[in-house]
Amino acid sequence: MKRKVDRLSFFDHLDELRERLIKAVTAFVLASCLAYQYKDHILAFIIKPVGKLMFTSPADAFVIQLGLSFLGGFLLSLPVTVYQLWRFVAAGLKEEERRFVSVFAPVSFVLFVLGVAFAYYVFVPFSLSFLLSFSSDTLVAMITVKDYFSYVVTLIFAFGVIFEFPLVILFLAKIGIATPAFLIQKRRHSIVLIFITAAILTPPDGITQLLMAVPLLALYELSIIVAKFVYRPPVAYES
Repeated sequence: MKRKVDRLSFFDHLDELRERLIKAVTAFVLASCLAYQYKDHILAFIIKPVGKLMFTSPADAFVIQLGLSFLGGFLLSLPVTVYQLWRFVAAGLKEEERRFVSVFAPVSFVLFVLGVAFAYYVFVPFSLSFLLSFSSDTLVAMITVKDYFSYVVTLIFAFGVIFEFPLVILFLAKIGIATPAFLIQKRRHSIVLIFITAAILTPPDGITQLLMAVPLLALYELSIIVAKFVYRPPVAYES
């Protein structure tokens, strides 16, 4: 049954959200079950930057393997999740704005994957190499699988979301909300927020914080450039 998407009531939006969530969760559960069959391969891939890990609690190994299944399930079901999210967003847009969804949905998926890849292949190895370089004969690194898993997952999700930033700005500029002048005006505030975010998401050392802050700053500047190309002032209609 089709509804007029430009006349959805509050309860229609709730019903739309429920339908999208059910589809996204179903895809996640099925993908997690599939990923569980390959949990050992996923574990070997995740710990490749550091080698072997240890666990201190009897339940840690099981919990981590279950977590890896959920992580694999999330990544495998991400195309479905992104599609459902953008379809929900499209339900509240005007007809001329809704056509952007077909482009933004696949691009947002690609950007998230690029962010995850950057975190795993660049940030994690570099930060681990730097932090573990302080070990010595008296300071021996004994990384637990629980701490490592938390560290890696936090970073890959953080970078996945961070890499969506230019697309969000592009979308807001396209529909006339974010203006290039506003982004330029708030550049100083954004730089402060970027370094605060990097400090929260990274270990307490300047090198790894800077390594996260630099891509964030670059993405912000890229967003300003993108906004300049796509922003169109709203048209004023005479009454």
